[in-house]
Amino acid sequence: MLKNTIHIKALLIPLFMLSDMWLGFFLQHIGFVENCEGSLIPLVPEGLKGVIFSPLLHGNLEHIASNSVPIAALLFLLYQFYPKLANPVFFYGWIVTGLVVWLLPPMNFFGQEAAYTCIIGASGIVYMLAFFLFFSGIFRKDKKLLTVSLLVALYYGSLIWGIFPEELFYRLEEPSRISWQAHLSGAVVGISLALIFRKKHQEKKKKFIWEFPNYYSEKDDKLWQEYIENHPEHFLEMPQKKKEEIWEHLDKLRKK
Repeated sequence: MLKNTIHIKALLIPLFMLSDMWLGFFLQHIGFVENCEGSLIPLVPEGLKGVIFSPLLHGNLEHIASNSVPIAALLFLLYQFYPKLANPVFFYGWIVTGLVVWLLPPMNFFGQEAAYTCIIGASGIVYMLAFFLFFSGIFRKDKKLLTVSLLVALYYGSLIWGIFPEELFYRLEEPSRISWQAHLSGAVVGISLALIFRKKHQEKKKKFIWEFPNYYSEKDDKLWQEYIENHPEHFLEMPQKKKEEIWEHLDKLRKK
């Protein structure tokens, strides 16, 4: 029964992703990956490898824990409700999000000195998945997928604030270590993929036979006639008040 309701990839892919993330974190912890090795560094050629590897690296236990639950949940929804689109969305979303982040120069909006930073973490992919799932349901206007959109909005709607610099909301003593550029890139890529794939592998809307204007079934008609014959009391006219003639009413008044 479980096989008929849940796609096997919807369980395996999140597990594989989590395994890779925690393996990368373990390698960092034992010193196998040091400093900015494997991270994404914008506009630096050596930082291009971070397009592939940076989502598997995290700064600390809190960082990887905060990304593990949403990426597992969103990947499950992607592979469960978009089984034919899941692979290209996940692959292109991962690569393009990383490339967009790499192409963005360091930005200075609040007076701090702009500096090249090592960007790690899977939050860009989290944003890509969340925005794809939300907008894809809206673009497709499918009831089932709209339910997924509402689910994503309910649990991850607060992600919208992450696409803005943290300095916009708080006065910080030092520049924020949260990469809002990765969040914004993931959001833009997710919306773009939802728009590009909006007509791919759409389920045909089921239309019941009685919804057709010229529908007629001899069998149904026969059953209906038999029901009328067997239950005539259900089709009796309701008793109605006799309409009183005005002249009769005047005669009654005169006799009184």
